[in-house]
Amino acid sequence: MFNKIMIANRGEIAVRIIRACRELGVRTVMVYSKADAESLPVKMADEAICIGAPPPAESYLLIERLLTVAAICDVDAIHPGYGFLSENPYFAEACERHGIAFIGPTAGAMKALGDKAVARDTMKKAGVPITPGSEGLIRDEKQALEMAHRLGYPVIVKAVAGGGGRGMRIAHNDVSLCQGFLSARREAESAFGNGDLYMEKFLVNPRHIEVQILADNFGNVIHLGERDCSVQRRNQKLIEETPSPGISAKVREKIGIAAIKAAKAAKYTSAGTIEFLLDPSDPEKFYFMEMNTRIQVEHPVSEMITGIDLVKAQIHIAAGGKLKIRQKDVMFRGHAIECRINAEDPDRNFAPCPGKIEQFIPAGGPNVRMDTHAFSGYFIPPYYDSLIGKLIVWGHDREEALATCQRALDEIVVKGVKTTIPFQRRILSHRNFVEGRYDTGFVENVLQKISKSTTKEKAK
Repeated sequence: MFNKIMIANRGEIAVRIIRACRELGVRTVMVYSKADAESLPVKMADEAICIGAPPPAESYLLIERLLTVAAICDVDAIHPGYGFLSENPYFAEACERHGIAFIGPTAGAMKALGDKAVARDTMKKAGVPITPGSEGLIRDEKQALEMAHRLGYPVIVKAVAGGGGRGMRIAHNDVSLCQGFLSARREAESAFGNGDLYMEKFLVNPRHIEVQILADNFGNVIHLGERDCSVQRRNQKLIEETPSPGISAKVREKIGIAAIKAAKAAKYTSAGTIEFLLDPSDPEKFYFMEMNTRIQVEHPVSEMITGIDLVKAQIHIAAGGKLKIRQKDVMFRGHAIECRINAEDPDRNFAPCPGKIEQFIPAGGPNVRMDTHAFSGYFIPPYYDSLIGKLIVWGHDREEALATCQRALDEIVVKGVKTTIPFQRRILSHRNFVEGRYDTGFVENVLQKISKSTTKEKAK
């Protein structure tokens, strides 16, 4: 096991990693920007070093500066969390050159899976179903039009290096395709430094299902079940749950097998997530969408129903350990739901609401977990993601989990900034959600009705 781990991240995921390290008896080094000087993970870590100004490009994204701190503090490994450099293969390579373990997959696996066109081809060869689309890159608008006519509208153009909804455009006709192709390329070049695009048939309002996997360096791969991540706004998830109420036992078994195939085909190690889309016209069909080569924001729901600590597993694998369990040993128990609590105003199209939290009281009680870095008096900086924390609940069945989640949301007090809590209360009580009848179009389709209702309700 490592002696000292540096956390190249911030916020609630940094707190989560520090807690896992403490339980493993590993010391921690926290890097932080000037905006995060008074943050909770900085106070919790064994050591903390400021690495620059608030903007990520001047702090959390500076690879050489991070490695300098790692050398000064004599760390054995770096955990990148999620976001920032967590899926940057050049950072993983740089760690390796400096003799520091990168707690995540290899740079080679990240490169192969980070290029979504290459990933599609890898999955196709492995026998994992993929969405109909282009065989490779789309060079120009002319080729885009030819492919769209072959697939039939609607289609979606995607950046090969995309993520978080950026570099993606949906087109319903030739005009919107040409406009979308150019704007997606510009956005991808700006966000990722790579403007390459590919195309897929666009599935209208599918279910978004992802499968959590763990893989060690000895060829052992297991999955920890699926998560339903269909409740989204602007391709950003709001609520996740496991198991999905929208798939059959037959599909559940097939999608788990497909996820293991995908991980093995990519020679993947560490924790990762295989994302699939469920065909809205045939719920027995699903297609590979992409693989996230990092710990996911929503990883706690998988932990709640399996009892497996994913962050500890990541660290164990990176230290050269074998998986301690096999697939037959994974036990799925009950139902779990996660709500991402963001400092956003749902009535203003989820506009971020940075500012000082005047009062913060997290939820508690049986079967409730709250992963957060927030506290009364904490100032939410405007430079980063607006996530305040994550509410995760467990129940013996979905009905019990829903009741616990509603109760816990009612308990949370956040004063001083607006949050997504009132919006999430409405979602959880919406008939379609309660009955498990929702897809990726759910929030958009009911947004206006729910938003009007939340204007009358004060955010706690």
